[in-house]
Amino acid sequence: MKFIFGLGNIGEKYDQTRHNIGFMAIDAFAAAHNATFSPTKQFALTAKIQVDGVPVMLVKPTTYMNDSGKAVRAILDYYDGDVTDIMVLADDMDMPFGKLRFRAKGSAGGHNGLKSIMAHTDSQTFLRLKFGLGHPEHEKQVVINYVLGQFSKAESEIVETMLARSTQAISDWINGATIAELSNQYNG
Repeated sequence: MKFIFGLGNIGEKYDQTRHNIGFMAIDAFAAAHNATFSPTKQFALTAKIQVDGVPVMLVKPTTYMNDSGKAVRAILDYYDGDVTDIMVLADDMDMPFGKLRFRAKGSAGGHNGLKSIMAHTDSQTFLRLKFGLGHPEHEKQVVINYVLGQFSKAESEIVETMLARSTQAISDWINGATIAELSNQYNG
């Protein structure tokens, strides 16, 4: 089984915020496959689907971003999964706004959700699909206010393109595309 974890914060006040683009991406993928999420005892909302014959579990941790690893560990343990079978969808402020990037391993780069997953899985080697948010336009704008802020109307149009591209990229991964192939097609 393949596991796709969209990172975000639960609650209406976080809907459609920059930090929740992982939730937005997994919701877009779920909508493309008519999937419905249900609560579980593994600290997450999940949806089980088949994509071209491959079983896939879509996961939205309910632990809040900074403790996402708790849900990842619980899901992998319950379903006897491995970090080699996961893709994590997360935001990245160090990438230009609107860009996608696949990474197969590496540090958390200051992202607390990724730090939590690394701590709970004892691994830095898992596939990530990162969504570029860029940095605040004004130096005085506090980073936390930026990532927890809503997308502007102009940004929302770019986000829709990112979500459409990520839905295709996730499908390609499920269908066996390698990290090199994914990187060549979607990075940048």
